[in-house]
Amino acid sequence: MSEKPTEDPTQASGDAPAAEGDDAGPSKKALKKAEAKAKKEAEKAKRAAEVKAREAAAKAAAGGGEDLAKDNYGDIHHTTKVDAEKVKLKDLGEQHLDKTVKLRGWIQNSRMQGAKMAFVEIREERNWSIQGVMAVSPEGTPVSKQMVKWTGGIRLESFVLVEALVKKPLEPVKSCRVSDYELHITKCYLIASGPEVLGMTLGAANKAVASFEDEDETAPTEAVKELSITDPAGAPAASLTTHLNNPVMHKRAPVQQAIADIRMTVRKLFAEFLESRDFVQFEPPCLIGAASEGGANVFGMKYFDKHAYLAQSPQFYKQFEIAGGRKRVFCIGPVFRAENSNTPRHMTEFTGLDMEMEIEESYVEVLETIESLMLYIFRGLEEKRSEEIELVRSVYPSEKFLLPEPGKEVRLTFAEGQKLLREEGPEEYRNVKDDEDMSTPQEKALGALIREKYKTDFYVLDKFPEEARPFYAMEDPANPKVTNAYDFFMRGQEILSGGQRIHTPEALEARIRKKGVDPNSTGIKEYVDVFRSAGVPPHGGGGIGLDRVVSWYLNLPSVHLSSYYPRTPKRLLP
Repeated sequence: MSEKPTEDPTQASGDAPAAEGDDAGPSKKALKKAEAKAKKEAEKAKRAAEVKAREAAAKAAAGGGEDLAKDNYGDIHHTTKVDAEKVKLKDLGEQHLDKTVKLRGWIQNSRMQGAKMAFVEIREERNWSIQGVMAVSPEGTPVSKQMVKWTGGIRLESFVLVEALVKKPLEPVKSCRVSDYELHITKCYLIASGPEVLGMTLGAANKAVASFEDEDETAPTEAVKELSITDPAGAPAASLTTHLNNPVMHKRAPVQQAIADIRMTVRKLFAEFLESRDFVQFEPPCLIGAASEGGANVFGMKYFDKHAYLAQSPQFYKQFEIAGGRKRVFCIGPVFRAENSNTPRHMTEFTGLDMEMEIEESYVEVLETIESLMLYIFRGLEEKRSEEIELVRSVYPSEKFLLPEPGKEVRLTFAEGQKLLREEGPEEYRNVKDDEDMSTPQEKALGALIREKYKTDFYVLDKFPEEARPFYAMEDPANPKVTNAYDFFMRGQEILSGGQRIHTPEALEARIRKKGVDPNSTGIKEYVDVFRSAGVPPHGGGGIGLDRVVSWYLNLPSVHLSSYYPRTPKRLLP
């Protein structure tokens, strides 16, 4: 069978073919018709492509067909790049409006609104959070229905990277600290997923601790699964055990981060003030070869072929520094007490803020220095951490910490404090004695009286009874029944003990014997020998419990909330 000859387009249009060898080519009329036909076919093809694209977009938006936004979300890879400007929520402002930015943060809440819109709250640090909105694009890109569904399903407390356009919300977003802006998300990548079930939600972690009962730190985690809810506003409060058994969520809570920020500011203000007064910092050891201060409340351990202890105070080493030629010293570090006290006031490890200084005329020089130091810290907190203080008070309500007016600082002798309790305190304290140390309830009762009478939560008790002070405390030359020693109080609770130390070996050895301690026992003999080895000037100082300062200033229900990782007789984890 013969093949059908190819049709000549010029013949099909009725035009005569050009003669062989005719250099003129197709006629103008033929070219014009061919051009028109080609243009018509191109328009037809373009319309078909547009229809196909719209259909594909519609399918993508409906959740079917090709996902045109597939590259804009999902698990992050090493090749993922987001080129938008990096921004921190605390710096977000009008200059970012209608601009594309990128942000890393945790998903603290999420909700779907229908099938085409998702709302998420992204928290960056502390309580800096912002609302993110993701809505399906009509064209299926940059946001598809699949992308919205995936984003709305990200687990709480997952860490994500988003690209978004900064916009103004229709009304302020009350649930987020950044309330006047929102993020219209165009890209969302999962960096690290949260668990399927949280041991404790952020909402529960950011509420006041419900119970401080002394519980076993190894309590089963099943007991806290009920706290894994998605609505922070409705989260139940949790016990301290639940908090400490879920350290990550405990620490993510804005209230705990505020407490931690306040704590570090106290440390900085302590060092700042002392350095401005020519104090120099040193580092005492934590491992010592003998039970310090002759007490039994020390942790012992095997140390190679010897026995060692954890220091319960840097007291001796502060004095060694003074003996070594330093006039003013301070140190910051851990202190260990092997006391089986399971109360909100006690820990087996805490941070000590300690100072020691040479005395020129009177031990009152030391008292006044520490008093000025504490007032500097309190006023510095008001100035530097007012927002954090208010945040803590929103969770743990308390009255403002009252400070005395300049020049009207409250200093009472121990005997004067007891007299005030006898005359104006509760009935059970009508017979308290001047030569007996105060109990914790007595201290609190006196603190309430002083707040009412002097309008201050900070005060000093001086001249403590000789029997209530350690062997290195200097007795008052005018009255040996009391010492040149003092305690500082906040809201009726002691946060510092200090005073003048005995600086001559003969007097020191005599008082050691008076306290029933052998001056030749290991550790004590070496201590006394320091004062025999060279002349040591009169000196005094004090030791402050950082955890207590923070807790009492904020009036928290437990010092454990002020500690990063509290250690108690029943807790060594995390």
